[in-house]
Amino acid sequence: MAITPEQMILDAANTNVRLEFVRGIPLWEASPVAGHQLEIFRIQNSIKRSDDSQACACTHLSDTLFKFGEGSLKRPDIAILCQELKPEQLYSALEIIPEAVVEVISEGYEYKDLEIAPQFYLGLGVKDVLILEPRLKVVYHHRKDSKTRLESPVKLRLECGYEIEV
Repeated sequence: MAITPEQMILDAANTNVRLEFVRGIPLWEASPVAGHQLEIFRIQNSIKRSDDSQACACTHLSDTLFKFGEGSLKRPDIAILCQELKPEQLYSALEIIPEAVVEVISEGYEYKDLEIAPQFYLGLGVKDVLILEPRLKVVYHHRKDSKTRLESPVKLRLECGYEIEV
C-alpha cells in the first residue's frame, strides 16, 4: 500500500523532522528551536484589527498543515485566515488560501524561506508574505508587485485589515 504525502508529513513529525511538499518536491527541516518558537509566539500575540479597519474575522494558526492543490503540503509558521474554521476542517490538512503568512527563518534553511516560500505563496494568491530573519533583525515583506526589506521589529498593516508586529 502506498503512503500518501500527508501521511509522510504526519510520520515525520514523530521523528522531530518537519516535512513539506512544494509542487511535489519534498523539503525537510529540523524541528524548530526555542528561539524560533518564541518569535512565532511574539508575532501571533501582536496580531490585531487595525483601528480604522473593516477587517474580516481573523483566525491565525501556527505550524498548521495546509494542502494547496495537488502536490503541495506546507506548514507556515503563522497563517492568517479571514474565516472561522468549520468543525470538519479541524482534523485534516486545511484546503484554504491564507490571507497572509509569516515564516521565521531557521539557521541553515534560508533558501527554503527566502527563495521558495515567497513565490510559492504569492502564486497561490496570498496577499502578504512576511519572512523574518531573527538573527539579523530583518523582515522581508512580499506582496504581489513589491518586496520591501525592513528592520525588525516593525509594525505592518496587512491587506486583510489587520496589524502585525514582526
